[in-house]
Amino acid sequence: MTRLIFLGPPGAGKGTQAQTLAEHLNIPHISTGEILRQAMKEQTHLGIKAQAYVDSGELVPDQLVQDLVQERLSQPDAKNGWILDGFPRKVTQAGFLEKLLEEIHQSGERVVNLDVPDEVVIARLLARGRKDDTEEVIRRRLEVYRAETAPLIDYYGDRKKLLTVNGNQSQEDVTGELQKVILEDEGDEGR
Repeated sequence: MTRLIFLGPPGAGKGTQAQTLAEHLNIPHISTGEILRQAMKEQTHLGIKAQAYVDSGELVPDQLVQDLVQERLSQPDAKNGWILDGFPRKVTQAGFLEKLLEEIHQSGERVVNLDVPDEVVIARLLARGRKDDTEEVIRRRLEVYRAETAPLIDYYGDRKKLLTVNGNQSQEDVTGELQKVILEDEGDEGR
């Protein structure tokens, strides 16, 4: 049962690596951004609520994101494992997720932190060439990440659930290291 949560700064390659690993392990890659976009596109009850926040330029509230995650993790394809990308973003959300996983009998998750230095992240994001990715905006996103999401590294580290992978190498090398670390970790759990 592979249940993984991906952490790392914007531009660390979480989405790319999660997708590759999910295909390799034949489990769903669950991106909260993707769930949100899908729910809005399909005009589900939660999607309509989320759309109102997005349209007014507001962040979608934690409770709504949590409801979407709960709904997604309860679907049949998630029973045998998943990779969660983009959630939790804060320690309060991690607490919610821990309780939820106990309730739906899906505990045993591990957390992968893709560690990439800020200057590398900035260079990567600037190279993508998106018009909203200015150096100033990227540095601000990194500040927000450090303030809100980085405490999750300590949170999961204290719970002995954290695996750190060097994200400052080629995409193939990161994939290889991820597969090695996860397979080793699953082997350790079986003993």
